[in-house]
Amino acid sequence: MRKKLNQQLFVYLLILSLVITLGMYVKPLDKDDDVRVAVPSPEIAEAGFSQITIAAPSDNQTDLSSPVPSPATSPVPSAGSIDPTLPSPLSTSTGAPIALVEQPPSIPPITQAELADEPAVAEEQPNTYEVTAYYLNVRTKPTAKSSIVKVVEQGTALRVKAETDNGWLELEEGGFIHGGYAKQVKQKGKVAILSMPAASDALPAHAFNDRSVERALQSERIDEEVVEDLNKPTSIVESDSGLTEEHIAKIFEGTALSGHDLEQAILEIEDEYGINAYFTIAVMKLESGNGKSKLAKSKNNLFGLNAIDGDKYNKAFSFETKGDSVRKFGQLLSKNYVDKGLTTIEKVARKYCPANSKWSGLVKNIMKSDYRKL
Repeated sequence: MRKKLNQQLFVYLLILSLVITLGMYVKPLDKDDDVRVAVPSPEIAEAGFSQITIAAPSDNQTDLSSPVPSPATSPVPSAGSIDPTLPSPLSTSTGAPIALVEQPPSIPPITQAELADEPAVAEEQPNTYEVTAYYLNVRTKPTAKSSIVKVVEQGTALRVKAETDNGWLELEEGGFIHGGYAKQVKQKGKVAILSMPAASDALPAHAFNDRSVERALQSERIDEEVVEDLNKPTSIVESDSGLTEEHIAKIFEGTALSGHDLEQAILEIEDEYGINAYFTIAVMKLESGNGKSKLAKSKNNLFGLNAIDGDKYNKAFSFETKGDSVRKFGQLLSKNYVDKGLTTIEKVARKYCPANSKWSGLVKNIMKSDYRKL
């Protein structure tokens, strides 16, 4: 029994001696040890880690910047799979472990300065329109009779949501502008979108101190209402057509009457004498063959004025310009027809062209055709 106890004691002492001996050669990683980051080897970098070197404070410092064996022969576990209680798969010759630090992909941040310096790229803005009028009303509805929400200046860029059947543009931020006073444009970079005020903040038309600005706004509003309120032609000679110079130019497209600055003269006699512009244009087209007659070309007489039977060409009036012919027509029609009670096309026809019973019907057909062009 004593012999067996002695044998067990000897084994215990032998194991203790072995443990103490091994402890003299193993030095744990101290918190004061000098740690330096080394350039990772390609193999380690591909695995998403940086290589770390451990330097002891002694003179015999070990540099671990040499490449680590390729993962093909020594697989590198991920950081999450390493058990700190187990021996490190990568270690120095002295037994000191190599720490593995996971490195995310390096993407330099974009600074505000870089964003500011980034050049604007020209791109098509299909819903962007630029105001062409000096001042343009933004209204609550697509009609010139609706309330004014805001007034915008020439050159303002607006984002358009849709176009109405009557030519108005609906803005993305609310409100409507007339399409005749805006054009589609290309923009560089971002577009400054009009910020619409609340209905309670809408400015009345008279809330402007500058009288010149107010007069300009009033002029634009009148033009806008004229564009919106085009009147259908009627048999009444003395009436408002609602036409503008742009409309009349469109009516003259493709005829010999285009390009002679007749638009202003036609609107002048409507303003001064009340002669409907549709009627003036129709008589002009009929009597001059759309500007191709001999009298129209050689005498600038577009209406056959004073072209009396028997010697029509020689007795017909001659004018310096075709616009002068228009002004004379308005003067004669007002004095010799309208002022004497001949206020309809049918009544004018019996005196103006008694030889042609279809004259009034031809004039009215031309008026209707011109209206459909707009």
